Amino acid sequence: MAKYLMLKHYRSSSIPGDRPFAPMDQWTPEEVDAHIKYMYDFQDKLRETGEFVDAQALSPEGTFVRYDGPGRPPVTDGPFPETKDLIAGWMVVDVDSYQRALDLAGELSASPGRHGEPISEWLEVRPFLTSPPTVTE
Repeated sequence: MAKYLMLKHYRSSSIPGDRPFAPMDQWTPEEVDAHIKYMYDFQDKLRETGEFVDAQALSPEGTFVRYDGPGRPPVTDGPFPETKDLIAGWMVVDVDSYQRALDLAGELSASPGRHGEPISEWLEVRPFLTSPPTVTE
């Protein structure tokens, strides 16, 4: 078993003909409820198979921060990140293969949005490191 992080991005598609999904603040309460139910049902299914580790939704607010030297305050990019940088949430799965992680991400990407249509959101799938990288000369 290997752990993978699936990052849910607010990102428009660059594929010609793809339509961007409407932001959640444009959905009806019933559409939001259906989306959240899909997410919980998906997590429950993975709990039953032993593949679910954790998941969290994230607020759209955030600030990028970096170290700027001894005695200096951290540098920030301001209180509002650019839309392309927003991460909607994440899920950690523990699965038998990379292909299984990709399959699950594809299924998660199909969660319903406005008018019940799949939102086809982008998910980034990244494996957890099992040990620190080795440096050789």
